[in-house]
Amino acid sequence: MQAADHEVLRQARIWLEAGETCWLATVVKTWGSSPRPIGSLFTCNAQRQVAGSLSGGCVEDDLLEKLTSGALAQHAPQYFRYGITAEETERLGLPCGGYLDIVVEPLTQVAHLEQLQQIDDRLLHRRRVRRTVDLKRCTSLIEDVEQHEDPAFDEAVSVLRQTYGPRFQLFIIGGGMVSKYLAEMAQMLDYAVTVCDPREQLLADFAVPGTRTVADMPDDAVKAYANDAASAIVALTHDPRIDDMGLMEALKTPAFYVGAMGSTKTSAGRRKRLQALDVTDAELSRLRAPIGLPIGSKTPPEIAVAIIAEITAVRKHREKASLAHLAGLTSAA
Repeated sequence: MQAADHEVLRQARIWLEAGETCWLATVVKTWGSSPRPIGSLFTCNAQRQVAGSLSGGCVEDDLLEKLTSGALAQHAPQYFRYGITAEETERLGLPCGGYLDIVVEPLTQVAHLEQLQQIDDRLLHRRRVRRTVDLKRCTSLIEDVEQHEDPAFDEAVSVLRQTYGPRFQLFIIGGGMVSKYLAEMAQMLDYAVTVCDPREQLLADFAVPGTRTVADMPDDAVKAYANDAASAIVALTHDPRIDDMGLMEALKTPAFYVGAMGSTKTSAGRRKRLQALDVTDAELSRLRAPIGLPIGSKTPPEIAVAIIAEITAVRKHREKASLAHLAGLTSAA
């Protein structure tokens, strides 16, 4: 249950440890409809084994040929564009008029193995790390960062910066069975996961590797760990003494999603209790309860699927609205 980036970087590390020649390619710019976003990773070795994807089309096969034949990035990182001609665009399955820019790096044991081992360790512990590649100087370095940053390639100075690690956080109130399935699914989607429960025994039994557990009251923990727009907060204990305290604070944060588990009747009662705790109507309107998309879920894993699906839908809608807003500002200018 690893994020795609982690799988690619780990495979490159494994090849280097075995003394094999390999390369790492990163999508740095696209134009037109692209099946893979900026920052997507691809690695391959001299035996033409691969991990990751750049386009979902024929680009990977062409890149393999260029790398293994010595035509590209043999001794230094290199910037390369696919889709310069209409013939190439059609042959490689790129969208009409589209192009795909990549940075390709030849990896070596001396220059990169220790760096990839350090990145692997940080990702295993759900920490963020930024890697900076200077193509002109043929150097790369890593540094710990607190927040996710979108990939950026500065063509003027030929420098690529990319943050690996969780982009979003899922803050779960309650350490029960649904929480375990939800934590696993969220990690697959590259969320950092924090589980809060004042019942220490439940946390002691919460055997989901890579999650941070916090044995505090949820209102205090929300303020300390999830008071930001990159967090989704869910209350899953079924205990109003725990859930309500966390929700009261969660609805005051800029978290992009706040939800609570329970039936329609239970959710109505919860709203009345939160109003009695001076939660405003505007704040209460943000609460998604009953939680999750209505897929008829009954079992803990089904409920977890419904929750993570709704969180994904809300996040994607927010991102789309933000892009539309930026486009409007650009056209107005």
